[in-house]
Amino acid sequence: MWFKNLQIYRFPAPWNTTVALLEEALARHPFRSCTSYELQTQGWASPRENGALVHAVNGHWLLALGTEKKLLPASVIKELVKLRAVDMEQRQGFKPGRKQLRELKDQTTDELLPRAFNVRRNTLVWIDPVHGRLVIDAGSPGRADEVVAHFNKAITDISLERLNVAMSPGAAMTSWLAANETPHGFSIDQDTELQSPADEKATVRFVRHALDPKEVQRHIANGKQCTRLALTWANRVSFVLTESFTLKKISLVDIIKEGLDSGPSIRDEDEQLDADFAMMTGELKQLLEDLVEALGGVQTVGGH
Repeated sequence: MWFKNLQIYRFPAPWNTTVALLEEALARHPFRSCTSYELQTQGWASPRENGALVHAVNGHWLLALGTEKKLLPASVIKELVKLRAVDMEQRQGFKPGRKQLRELKDQTTDELLPRAFNVRRNTLVWIDPVHGRLVIDAGSPGRADEVVAHFNKAITDISLERLNVAMSPGAAMTSWLAANETPHGFSIDQDTELQSPADEKATVRFVRHALDPKEVQRHIANGKQCTRLALTWANRVSFVLTESFTLKKISLVDIIKEGLDSGPSIRDEDEQLDADFAMMTGELKQLLEDLVEALGGVQTVGGH
């Protein structure tokens, strides 16, 4: 179990809580399945099969926000509403108005919901209480916002904030490419995206392509800024850094994977999850420390 994406938040002040207190708070907002007439439900679920909402390993905590949605394509509703609107027009002698169409849509949706398939997913959350960080495995800001909203609802005495760094990630990545040099411990990989800040947003992408420093520097000289850059940290973890300080496509370097695969096998699923989570948090905790330092440290309120 490895997070593929990191949306990084922090607690604005020292957060003195325990696993038991957090468990109690989340238990007031548990996950439940959709009823026949609900399109979506969300709530806190157990990240593994022991029923606990907060799973602790080596001082790090694992949570899961459960989401269940009804698979009811808008195109299906639209087509059925269109057929019913034609039938209504024939019966009443004129086309249905906006209010009638809205009522038809609501009625059709209510009729189809009980027959829709339910789809379930968990969004995993890692809390590092020592460093005051909450990290969400979400590829999109929208999914991360859902987690933050539910967390703030359960824990009302704090409000999560995005972890911002002193240096603009876009400016920093652009300077690394311009100088063909990265901070200690990091190396540039083969994927990057350069974008013009002008209205037309002219974009150049290199995908699995060895970067020619002179070509990249020419684009930068013409005003383009780096918005995404593939990096490897300590020859152990590869990832893509974005201008919004999100980490994507996180993976262990092949040689590290091979070392893990050659180790003793773990048959129990819970033991495997604990082992994976312990290794992941150990690696990513240090990666984040080094990356934040490379970008000038954490930017606190007021920019200090």
